[in-house]
Amino acid sequence: MTAPRTLLAAWQLKPKKQFGQNFLNDPATAEAIVRQAAIESDEVVVEIGAGLGALTIPLARVAGRVLAIEKDRQIAPLLKTELLANRVNNVTVIEDDILKVDWRAVVDETSKGLVVMGNLPYNISSPVLVRLVQNRARIDRAVLMFQQEFARRIMAPPGGKSYGRLSVLLGYCATVKSVMVLKAHRFYPQPKIDSEVVAIQFKPPVLLADDEQCLVKVVKAAFSRRRKTLRNSLSGNILNLNTSQTERYLNDAGIDPRRRAETLTVAEFVRLSNVIGAAQTKTA
Repeated sequence: MTAPRTLLAAWQLKPKKQFGQNFLNDPATAEAIVRQAAIESDEVVVEIGAGLGALTIPLARVAGRVLAIEKDRQIAPLLKTELLANRVNNVTVIEDDILKVDWRAVVDETSKGLVVMGNLPYNISSPVLVRLVQNRARIDRAVLMFQQEFARRIMAPPGGKSYGRLSVLLGYCATVKSVMVLKAHRFYPQPKIDSEVVAIQFKPPVLLADDEQCLVKVVKAAFSRRRKTLRNSLSGNILNLNTSQTERYLNDAGIDPRRRAETLTVAEFVRLSNVIGAAQTKTA
């Protein structure tokens, strides 16, 4: 693996802050991340933000195929050159924004569940995770690098300030665990904070929501004003509920209206969304 600084200088390029580019510069760490993903020889991997190929090349050596998505159209030719230099021929480079990629076209590439990997900049971490949840029917698992604070938030249990919307959505349909912490010096340019690699294994929900779109709205509304009680945070927003309706639905779901969003378990959010969804269906 050629050092990122050297590669970029040779192509007269610089890391772009607007893309959140911090390139992994340690081959041993890249290999360790790939091992943790336990890729099988017939699996298709979607890599988000392939960059200079630090993960792409070791992934290609174990996967059946790699779909490397890279938004930076100046970096993409460099990546293709590196793949050729390393005699990699099972990687397709897709020059596109992951938030605009047609996942229906991507999942048609394989009959098995996809494996998603990548080093995600902070500004796209939340929307990417939401899209993975939405498309999880064809995704088996994901191994992703996040800023450490963000990683801790998505793994947080109920009851604390870190617990939030993404904690609930992932807790609903996946198991999430930490794989390793990466110190800032393992990247170029060096970020200000450490990163953490998280493994996400999608699974059937323990308690199924009657309408997952309703569940997403309820969770979003509950955490939109997290310092308020649920009676107030769920009223007068995207759910179009007044205070008396909100209180009635909370009581029907067996939830004290005086509680706050951060105290609810995933199962309680599902129960509440089922109650609200059923009530709104009757009045529609």
